[in-house]
Order: sequence, then structure tokens, then C-alpha cells
Amino acid sequence: MKNRFLSMLIGAVLFVLSVAAENYPYRSDVLWVTVPDHADWLYKTGEKAKIEVQFYKYGVPQDGVEVLYELGGDMMPSDTKGTVKLKNGKAVISMGTMKEPGFRDCRLTAKVGGKTYSHHIKVGFSPEKLQPYTQLPSDFNEFWNKTKAEAAQFPLTYTKEYVKKYSTDKMDCYLIRLQLNKQNQCIYGYLFYPKAEGKYPVVLCPPGAGIKTIKGPMRHKYYAEEGCIRFEIEIHGLNPELDEDTFGEISRAFSSRENGYLVNGLDSRENYYMKRVYLACVRSIDLLTSLPEWDGKNVIVQGGSQGGALALITAGLDKRVTACVANHPALSDMAGYKAGRAGGYPHLFKNTVDMDTPAKMKTLAYYDVVNFAKQITVPVYMTWGFNDNTCPPTTSYIVYNVLNCPKEALITPVNEHWTSEDTEYGHLLWIKKHLK
Repeated sequence: MKNRFLSMLIGAVLFVLSVAAENYPYRSDVLWVTVPDHADWLYKTGEKAKIEVQFYKYGVPQDGVEVLYELGGDMMPSDTKGTVKLKNGKAVISMGTMKEPGFRDCRLTAKVGGKTYSHHIKVGFSPEKLQPYTQLPSDFNEFWNKTKAEAAQFPLTYTKEYVKKYSTDKMDCYLIRLQLNKQNQCIYGYLFYPKAEGKYPVVLCPPGAGIKTIKGPMRHKYYAEEGCIRFEIEIHGLNPELDEDTFGEISRAFSSRENGYLVNGLDSRENYYMKRVYLACVRSIDLLTSLPEWDGKNVIVQGGSQGGALALITAGLDKRVTACVANHPALSDMAGYKAGRAGGYPHLFKNTVDMDTPAKMKTLAYYDVVNFAKQITVPVYMTWGFNDNTCPPTTSYIVYNVLNCPKEALITPVNEHWTSEDTEYGHLLWIKKHLK
């Protein structure tokens, strides 16, 4: 009987392990491995780069497979094409070099068993020397100081409702409706408190791009459980308790190339949609610093993609911010395409028609992350990957390069537009080290 129980236990463990131990990438029959001849994927301008390409199916090196490659600048059309044939699953491709700082992308395709598989890898050439195309308007600070002063005339007004489903034995969650102005425009957010009485740092977390609910609000519950007040917000005035179908309908109605919110009102710095969004972040700081549980010292902003952009923007706009964490920020050197290289998300000059007008170009400069980054004086921690085609490495480097404040970077070359859970938790660890 004892042996039978032991056999059943071992069988159960092996079953669990077999389910958990998936291929990388997730449940794929094939695996690409691309290895630059510089371990950090970085070269000086003028240096030539080579990559070794490896291709496996079921873990077996594929011999004799023809791989088509295209080479081009980051987010740019290809300038070189060719093919290599794999020998024992491997081949070497010369990526050439760059005369100016930037990134070069090698885009790979292979057809095996009637199916086409794709992959890509970017390497950098003196990216620490990249500088923005976007220039700082002479009245940038004057415009934003006036805009903030006008918004501040409206009193802090919000409602607060307990949310049981997102509360635990260590934290409480509240749904906040934060009014922004006398027009009754608002944003919503989930406010997480540590359950224990005390005074705590506050962390504002703006969202990624899109019209959607607040995704996975419990993903970062360790902030509140480990001693921070965290405010996760949306930016469109849509209650996150709405169902997914409703959000889907709204998103489809207002997220097209022609009428997406990131181009709404772009002909005027006064009427651009993102003006209200940037001010909503400042108003969120008003809320957080009004809480009796705030420690009176620490105000952190943290986010990724559009959220990373808004974190940096808020740090540049609001001197109450004491530290900033940003992953692969969007909205960065958006007009960079006019310099013949990658610009930042939402890639207006690639994805939207009639963008290149004097009025739109003028407005963009007042809303681009690079010009807010120049205003930041507090510590900043940034992370980004090289293979990102949403917020390309060119623009992340540009933002980092213009920061004139204490700064640190975690560069994860293999990453596309994602961060691991370990990296995400590392943000909290960095924040804790920079508390006053």
C-alpha cells in the first residue's frame, strides 16, 4: 500500500512537471537562437557586426534549411537582402555597420514543412550618442506652468469605493473616481493601501496605450503588501468595472488610425487630447499627497510603454515626484522618422496619414517625452530591450541620453515589448533603495 501511494505521488509530480515544463518560446516546435559576435549586442560606429543564426525544430538542429534575411535600420525598410543555408543548424550573417549612431535590424524567415517561421534581432552602434530630432520649444515650461496653474484652480474632488475582490489580508483596494475639471471629466483608478496603520510612500502607475480596462490590477499587489500606497489609473474616464465587451466596442469606435486619441486635436497644443491626460497625472499626485497615510516624503511614478512615457512626463511636470521608473517609454522623439530613423510609438509618420504639417509638428514638441525628460532632476531607473518594435531601442536610448539627473538602466537586449516578472519586481526593489 505504501509503495502504491509513493508511485501515485511520483506520478502526480511528474504530471505537474510535464505541464509546467513547456518549450521556449511557449509551445513552439521551433526555436531561433541569434548570437551577435559582441556579447552585449553593441558596436561602435564603423565596426562590423556578425550574428550566428541557429534554428531548431523539436530541439534538433535543422540542416540544409535556407534562411532569408533582410537588413535595415531600426523600424526602417530593408537595404540588403540575402540567403544563407544552415549547416548543422547554424549559419553566420554579416550585418554590416553604421556610420551614424543607431540600430540595425536583421529580419529572418525560414520555411520548414510548408510553414514559414520568422525572427529578428537588432544590434546597436554607439547608441549612447543618439540625440533627439525633437527640439525643446522656447516657451515649453511657460506653457506647462500656465496649464498646470489653470488646472489647479479646480478643487480636488473624488469618490472612493471599497473593492473587496482586490483586497487581501495585507491590503485594501478602493475604486477612485477622480474629477479633473468643471466639465466633469474624470479618470478612474484602483488605490491600494497596506492594511496596517502607518505612513507610506505613494506610487502612481499610469497605463499602457489603448482604450481598455485596468489590466491585472493584482499583478503588482506586492507594492501595497510590502509598504507602498499604489494608484493604478486609466486615462479616458471609463470605469474599469465595465465589462470587456463594452470596452471592446468603445475601443473599436475610437482607436482607428483616423480618430485615435493619440491624434485627437493634434493641430493645437491647447486642444490635444493628451493635455488632459498629462494633467490627470498631476491631479493624481494631488490625490496621493492629500492622503493622511502618505509619509510626506516619497512620491514615485512607475509605468511601462505609454505608462513609462507618462511616468517620465509626470516626473518632468511635477516637482513633488521624488523618483521615477520607466520601461521602454512610448511617445518619445515621435518625429524621429523625419531624421531618417525610428521615431517613437505611436509611429505617427508610419501609421497615420497627413501627419507632417507645421501645426502638428509644433504640438508634438510640447508633448514629447524627450522634452519632459530634460526637466527631470530626481533619480530615474529605465529598462528596455533591443528587439522591441513597439517602442524601439533608438527612442529609449534617446530619452536616457537626454536625462540630466541621477540615472540607472537595465538593458535586456533580447526583449521585445515585454518585461519579466523578475524585472517588474526589481522596480520595487529599486524604489525601496531610493526612499527618503
